[in-house]
Amino acid sequence: MIKNLLFAVALMSLALASGCAKGGNGVIPPQPSVAVTITSPANTNPAAIYPTQTLTLTAKVSNATTTAVTWTCTPTAACAMFTPVTPATTPATATYVAPATAGSQATITAALTADSSVTDSLTLNLIDITTDVSPAAVSVGTGLTQQFTAVAVPDAAPQTFTWSCTVKGVQCKTFTPAPGVSSPGLAVYTAADNCIGTNCVQISAVSTLDPNGCSANCTVAKVSLVTSRVSGTYGFQFSGFDGNNNATALAGTFTASNGVITTGLEERLTASGWAKYAITGGAYTPTSSDPNNSNNAGTLTLTTGVFPNKFQVALDGAGDLEMIESDNQGTGSGIAQKSASANVFAGPQTYAFGFSGVNSGGNRVGYVGVLPMDGNGMVVGGQMDANDNGSATNFCGAGPCSVSGTYSADPCNCGLWHMTINAGTASLLDFDFFISSGTATKTNPLTFYAISTDPVATHPTVSGTMVLQDSTQTYNNAALKGTSVSALTGTVASGASNVSLTLGTTDGKGNFSGQFDQNNAGTILSAVQFPPTTGTNNYTYAASGTNGRYTFNMLGNPGASPAVAPLPFVLYASGANRGFLLDQSNSSVMTGTVNPQGKGGGIFSGSTLPGTYAATTTSSGNYGVRPIANNLLLTSPGGSPPVYNVSGTQYQYPTVVSQAVTGLYTLNDLGAGTMTLTAPSAQSYVIYVLDSSGCIATNPVCQVQDFLMMNVDKTNTDASIIFAQQ
Repeated sequence: MIKNLLFAVALMSLALASGCAKGGNGVIPPQPSVAVTITSPANTNPAAIYPTQTLTLTAKVSNATTTAVTWTCTPTAACAMFTPVTPATTPATATYVAPATAGSQATITAALTADSSVTDSLTLNLIDITTDVSPAAVSVGTGLTQQFTAVAVPDAAPQTFTWSCTVKGVQCKTFTPAPGVSSPGLAVYTAADNCIGTNCVQISAVSTLDPNGCSANCTVAKVSLVTSRVSGTYGFQFSGFDGNNNATALAGTFTASNGVITTGLEERLTASGWAKYAITGGAYTPTSSDPNNSNNAGTLTLTTGVFPNKFQVALDGAGDLEMIESDNQGTGSGIAQKSASANVFAGPQTYAFGFSGVNSGGNRVGYVGVLPMDGNGMVVGGQMDANDNGSATNFCGAGPCSVSGTYSADPCNCGLWHMTINAGTASLLDFDFFISSGTATKTNPLTFYAISTDPVATHPTVSGTMVLQDSTQTYNNAALKGTSVSALTGTVASGASNVSLTLGTTDGKGNFSGQFDQNNAGTILSAVQFPPTTGTNNYTYAASGTNGRYTFNMLGNPGASPAVAPLPFVLYASGANRGFLLDQSNSSVMTGTVNPQGKGGGIFSGSTLPGTYAATTTSSGNYGVRPIANNLLLTSPGGSPPVYNVSGTQYQYPTVVSQAVTGLYTLNDLGAGTMTLTAPSAQSYVIYVLDSSGCIATNPVCQVQDFLMMNVDKTNTDASIIFAQQ
């Protein structure tokens, strides 16, 4: 009996085992196919292999009991140094060393030894090492020093170079490193040569692996020697807070002759109202405490009889003075730029504008709009929106408001205009504006710095920027198609900052997508992706008329639970993917700008950033912000993976003395990244590339011209936006 039972159980077990082998329905399930996959080391790009580069390739076999492969490499000319590793490893590996000459391809194939029909191939594209020197064009003052950086592309290439510095074909007097000496990507030039003039000094760096020299694969920096970098007529603007934490703003113009301020005019907004002052003197003086980049740092004094009158400045390659107050009478930041010819402001022209400031109660206010100027002193058919401490209806009714008015040149001060506009208010709004930089073209539009001249008790006191609108655009949804970077600044009820950076793409059909970072009084949102992956896409935009006004939905938090809806903004465009933004409902009154990223496309890496940048705090919304002016030096010592260093000098309120900057940065192919500083203190930033030159798929080297930074430390409730420009 027991034997029979055991026999029955055994038969049942056999039947069950047989059924399991075939699946529940008795059918044998499909087996995963055998595959071979070749991979190259992390941080290498098979499409960009430099001469003599060494790679260890791996062939991983999937779904097979044997992992042996047979390696081949073709053509022979590109494969002289291809060696399978023996004895064979698991998984199998092979070493490839690129030939010394670029311009060919090598195809590596791995076939499963047990079944030669199972293969994988990897194509290696051999390219020349290309070098880029930054800054590419700069003026250097007599006796001052200027640092230059070099970077080799591909990023994995050794970052060692042979530098050259010549003056009309003759070796420069003072240049480090010495000619013919291999050196990392950093050099220092002192202007001690007798060649005052444009582009009379030529500086280049050639990869030590490049046998062809600088004939085709490197850029040459062109240096002009000048007595002083500050000469000519400048327009300037500044905003901040006085010693009693009251908002202040300046706009004006000054003329300098070899660093000596000769004449000028400054208009000033304080808690007491608007006032005008003559600039009777002053000077720009290079900062000797920044010996390696004394050409890029200095102090600017403007003799007016009132504060602020002294500024620490950092100069970019174009000679713009990015400045912070350094007279210990308050805080703030601004910029001075070479003024364009007044003749550029002629005929009918339309200007988009963005202004910010405070109302009579000290609460934040923002305006954005367009001002069509007919060339005969009339503003006709304008439009504007406002946010007065969170209300879009307190100022001019429900926006947008119709705008009309008049404008005229000042009879005594060249470069100054007066404007009176009617925007649906009980009384007219008065502004003065000063000509700044630019031309009558869409690629470099004319810019004005504006300031209100109305009584404080009855009108908000605001200042800001007016930019020539591109008249070739039809401002519909299709006009906004591309990638842009938006920078927004506001304040919260506690007085802390609310700032954000957005990298977004508009599709020409009303949809908006991308990522943003935000620091709202220490509450951090990091690399938030929008729109949401499921549900309704409420990240949209829409043209409102044809004059450049758009409604936008931005920020919020689609990934939160529950999701936080985006905030409504209005944009007045000055061109394709650029203009002025204003939030419509938030008491933070977030204002800012949007600008296109890159020129024709963007493929970024850490190697697109090395260079010298002037980095300065932009207009801030609260008195707790401690403005900075930096000479940032970004370099790469090479390595695998590549390392990207931050160094330079920082000047920060209230001490405004030079402090060493050290740290690291990263950058992804979308143009967003991080910057982590270890000195002068531990700080964390996000960085968003704003504009670049030549960053397209067919160009292995491109150079980022400027980028934006924002602090993302939770302990920093007074974060700001920092603008960095070569």
